[in-house]
Amino acid sequence: MQKKVVLLLFACCLVFFSCDTTDSEYADFLVATPLVMSSTEFKANAVAVTDPIPIENSGKIYAYQNYIFVGDVGKGVHVIDNSNPTAPQNIAFIKLEGNADISVKNDRLFADSYGDLVVFDVSNINEIKLVNRLENAINDDYFIPVEGLEWPEADIYEYEDFDYTSEVIIGWNVTTERRKVAEPSVYYDYALDNAAPEAPSGGQGGSLARFKIVADYLYVVDYSDLNIFDISDLESPVSLEDVQVAWDIETIFNQGDMLFIGGQRGMYIYDISSPAKPVFVSEFRHGTACDPVVVDGEYAFVTLRGGNACGGTESGLYVVDISDLANPGLAKFYPMVEPYGLGFKDEKLFICDGSDGLKVYDKTNVLALEQLNHFKDINTYDVIPLQNSLLMIGDKILYQYEYGENGIELLSRFEL
Repeated sequence: MQKKVVLLLFACCLVFFSCDTTDSEYADFLVATPLVMSSTEFKANAVAVTDPIPIENSGKIYAYQNYIFVGDVGKGVHVIDNSNPTAPQNIAFIKLEGNADISVKNDRLFADSYGDLVVFDVSNINEIKLVNRLENAINDDYFIPVEGLEWPEADIYEYEDFDYTSEVIIGWNVTTERRKVAEPSVYYDYALDNAAPEAPSGGQGGSLARFKIVADYLYVVDYSDLNIFDISDLESPVSLEDVQVAWDIETIFNQGDMLFIGGQRGMYIYDISSPAKPVFVSEFRHGTACDPVVVDGEYAFVTLRGGNACGGTESGLYVVDISDLANPGLAKFYPMVEPYGLGFKDEKLFICDGSDGLKVYDKTNVLALEQLNHFKDINTYDVIPLQNSLLMIGDKILYQYEYGENGIELLSRFEL
């Protein structure tokens, strides 16, 4: 996230100044200027395939064939061999700094890295190869933060010439300079309107996914836009014209030729009958909250998480009637504690309710959900309902469950 730096300098002796008693118009200032590297050079060092490493901050999960890809927020992707679901094995780490999500089709893994679209060949999981990188394909104004980079203590930050679209700040040079003391003023204000946003024959992602592959197209949501790529040539994606959706979109899900995009203020429905040119159909508005969505038939299931940065809306599950796509409407609201991801398999609905655990419902009657299971005392984040088992991630632990007539039972618990 870009910082807004506003420094008020007063014409008086402060602890940071070495005041000159013979010339009160001048004083010593600590002046910080950035050390920069081209973003191209920086990104070249942001990608690698290594041996397994411990996870730091578990994020999203993605299932492909016998493998599970677990996101390490902003760091990359851990590769888990799930040939034996009762004893999964961590086999590799794809270092991919600035990464938020992935999607896979026909052994080609698509991922983001600091606004670039990166393509890997995963046909041989023991020799994962980088095959392409489209620079600034997802967000042309992506600001690249360097992990561990701290802002130095200084009186003045001079980086008016820094271009965040092509350069990266990798450090600071701080010097003491004798300068004229000004009236209280703004030395440098990095204006917010110039700042970057905060930053199938394939597999299956969870409800928190920002990537979605539909046939020969890859759809990626950033903070405000739907980015569209023609991936008919898997190793040479073609970036098409973006579609602006809203200023707070977060997730994407599809049912047939319809995309359902979750945002902090609502759910947005787009028709992709012409896949290169999505057409807006309608929206379902709700209070400000974090908002993943999944769709089954005539109903969309939307979890809203209020509080903190997600807004003040009451946390809960919204069941939205989409039988008329042009006029979606609320069918039922169920209170929750702090819901994150969700998913469904046949008549079972799975909800990750954060610190309140994993909840399983029978959704035969969406207006009167029947709770089948409640796994308490675990932190839950997202789920992927597979054909034969359920994957769930939460707090650096990968859980797998097997389906039963009356809910699910724990199959394995793998600490990352």
